[in-house]
Amino acid sequence: MNILEMRGISKSFPGVQALTNVDLTIRKGEVHGLVGANGAGKSTLMKILSGVIQADSGEIHFKGQRIRLHSPLDAQRAGISIIHQELSLVPTLSVGENIFLGRLHGKSYSLRWKDVYKQSRELLKRVGSHVDPRTLVRDLSVAQMQLVEVAKALSFNADLIIMDEPSAVLSGADLAHLFNTIKSLTQQGITIIYISHRLDEIFQICNRLTIMRDGRVVDSKDVKDVDRDFIIRGIVGRDLKDEYPPRKPKTVGEEILSVQSLTIRGKVHDVSFHVRRGEILGLAGLVGSGRTEIARCIFGADRYDGGEIRFKGRPAQFTNPRKAITSGVALVPEDRKSQGLITKFPVRLNLTMAALRKISRNGFLRPRVEREAADSLVKTLSIKTPSVEQIALNLSGGNQQKVVVGKCLFSDAEVIVLDEPTRGVDVGAKREIYDVIHELAGQGKSVILISSDWDELIALSDRLVVLHEGRVKGELNGSEATPDRILELALAHERGE
Repeated sequence: MNILEMRGISKSFPGVQALTNVDLTIRKGEVHGLVGANGAGKSTLMKILSGVIQADSGEIHFKGQRIRLHSPLDAQRAGISIIHQELSLVPTLSVGENIFLGRLHGKSYSLRWKDVYKQSRELLKRVGSHVDPRTLVRDLSVAQMQLVEVAKALSFNADLIIMDEPSAVLSGADLAHLFNTIKSLTQQGITIIYISHRLDEIFQICNRLTIMRDGRVVDSKDVKDVDRDFIIRGIVGRDLKDEYPPRKPKTVGEEILSVQSLTIRGKVHDVSFHVRRGEILGLAGLVGSGRTEIARCIFGADRYDGGEIRFKGRPAQFTNPRKAITSGVALVPEDRKSQGLITKFPVRLNLTMAALRKISRNGFLRPRVEREAADSLVKTLSIKTPSVEQIALNLSGGNQQKVVVGKCLFSDAEVIVLDEPTRGVDVGAKREIYDVIHELAGQGKSVILISSDWDELIALSDRLVVLHEGRVKGELNGSEATPDRILELALAHERGE
């Protein structure tokens, strides 16, 4: 039985035909994978289904009836909820308040908070969470926040839940818990649309999948009837022989940056490592291991309480990101929207803003030089945009990520810290970013790569430093680096080490 049928959906934006005559059929109680390259139209289609935007043409039939969705509230009332990749919780409110946000009627002294927290507790139990609904959201882990979002979706009596990259910041036990929650929901009769660029997850959790490319549906199949190569061909429109670039012999130079006994109170404890010219150093660990905190300290975005960071043999005086960039250190941050981009600015400005000196003369910008530089970066990184004047907010998530990478390339940094550079990026675009990383190392630049994808770390890194709860638990070289060995070190304390 089909719970959802979207028929002939088309949508255009200025300069872009986002969707063309798209048909999507979802069966009741299944987990349906939706895959495609960045800019393929997945998010646009789901925004239409969740009432955020309206289609130019086409029909939506849900539970046997044609529905018209003019707002997210219409979708919620119909039984359709969406969990966005960027979580939409209010950190300073409690879990219970977030779950029922917008539906807490009456003055604070007349609300039946006992009932709010009781219902919240019941919803959390359905998703396998034991968090106290009185806990402030800011005190939760990312994995716990994800489950709160699912509980919130259930609070609307949802029959269909759209999950947009729900595993982007999860790994290990947290990812397994999410999958168990999804299986539990389908057993309760709830249907899931699961959007992910991690193809392994599609095979692990989905019953069927639909592949989109260039605003059209390429194919819909039962997952058991396809293999990885079939999906990749559908996504990129061609065979992709190798997901990772082949390793090439290279010369690694002298040490350029070192972290010595770095300490951040409550987060990082006595961490030491170094990176050499032309080397790709991977930082592995689970969520909460301190990887991002270390990256931000290296870039001057955060202060540290003890230890030292040395750059080119001298103590680094990076008291802010500007000094780091000027010295030759760049960061692709974990959160591209709030930290890596000015989303209301055009692609051109976002690409060039970190090195205005290169496009200026006597204090004045040179528009032609700026545009040529931006056009070159768009071509190099295959950024899908109508022009460099497109507002960054209007790009797909993966293309936004490419813009952030491009900004670092334009800064001519000698040390580039990449924090989850391929999160939310399709398989074809990932390979393009991998090639850029290898090219940077080949030019003698140093790369510090942080990723939750351990296969990615193993394939790209010359050395791996594994962290657990803010401490270095081991360093792996070449053949020593395997997923099992990384996991063993990342879970050190749980194994009695």
